[in-house]
Amino acid sequence: MNVSIFQTAGQLITGSGSVAKVGEEVAKLGGKKVLIITDKIIRETGLVNKVIEPLQEQALTVDIIDDVIPEPPFEILEEMAAKIIDKGYDVFVGVGGGSALDVTKLLAVMMTNTDDVRDLVGIDNIKNPGLPFILIPTTSGTGSEVTYNAIFTDNRDKVKKGIVSTYLLPNIAIVDAELTLTVPPAVTAATGMDALVHAVESYTAIRANELTDGIALQAINLISRSLRTAVHNGRDLKAREDMAMGSLLAGISLGNAGVGAVHALAYPLGGKFKVPHGVANSLLLPYVMKYNVVANLEKFAEVAKAMGENVEGLSTRDAAELAVHAMATLSQDVGIPTSIKEVGVSAEDIPSLAEEASKIDRLLSNNPRALNVKDIEKIYTEAYGETKVALEV
Repeated sequence: MNVSIFQTAGQLITGSGSVAKVGEEVAKLGGKKVLIITDKIIRETGLVNKVIEPLQEQALTVDIIDDVIPEPPFEILEEMAAKIIDKGYDVFVGVGGGSALDVTKLLAVMMTNTDDVRDLVGIDNIKNPGLPFILIPTTSGTGSEVTYNAIFTDNRDKVKKGIVSTYLLPNIAIVDAELTLTVPPAVTAATGMDALVHAVESYTAIRANELTDGIALQAINLISRSLRTAVHNGRDLKAREDMAMGSLLAGISLGNAGVGAVHALAYPLGGKFKVPHGVANSLLLPYVMKYNVVANLEKFAEVAKAMGENVEGLSTRDAAELAVHAMATLSQDVGIPTSIKEVGVSAEDIPSLAEEASKIDRLLSNNPRALNVKDIEKIYTEAYGETKVALEV
């Protein structure tokens, strides 16, 4: 067995209604003056009040900053840090989707590190631990509450860039499915499929191990059986609970086994065409799975089984290929675009996208099947066509 290291949030608190514990947990961290970091939409929904009330019950001073925007650029981090650095906050609480959680992670370390935030891009470039922070997701998808990476848009070269450090793991993650009940169908679909990408990619990744395999397969099972209901009947609490736990497990697996080519190919779509991260990942997943399947037929056959497909009597290859079709069907059922053409990409853009994606070696080196720039270009070209044709095997 290869040597592996397993890491996640310092403490996980889960279950419907668990957000009520945030006040006592901040108090245990020694917090006196707390900053909630979120976006304007989450604040307007009233969800932030579910966080404020238990904090105030502990007689804590609570402020809010709601400047987070989707797919945040580095400039937003710099602007927000300048507003809060001299305010004396001792605990941060991030509330929202992946963007709010990633911003919270970076703001926590920016309070104790003087480096330009762009110099933190890459692995282990953060010198000092940040302020204590708690992350509370309001969507079931990114898994950011249990991963030690954060993704931002670099507007200078229009590319998504990752910052990776164990200092980005929160002290506490609180996952409460009740906070996701009002998430709109389109967001539920994109974030839910994003979580499924995390589970499938980490399960089939080069760095996968026996510990992450079991976690990832359970995530695939939970998400596959509940995503359609969560999208089309969002008030179904059982489906939302399945999705919350599936997303959490996928995030834990992602955080330890990593991801691969789906993410590498999705980053240029987000950077150049402003495609939301979850949509870009979800759109590309069946096409990358089709390319990867021959590299590990046994594992992709297990993906089909975890998705609830009947593989009895099928060969390992047929079962593995069934996983690709099942994924494409699920994606279409929840309304994910089936072609990169639908998100603004032209055929002429494909070579430059492939060239950009080919540079993301941190992710490509973890993919179960090796890719070069021509292989990536072929995947983008298939994703430019119609799904029914492109996914024939």
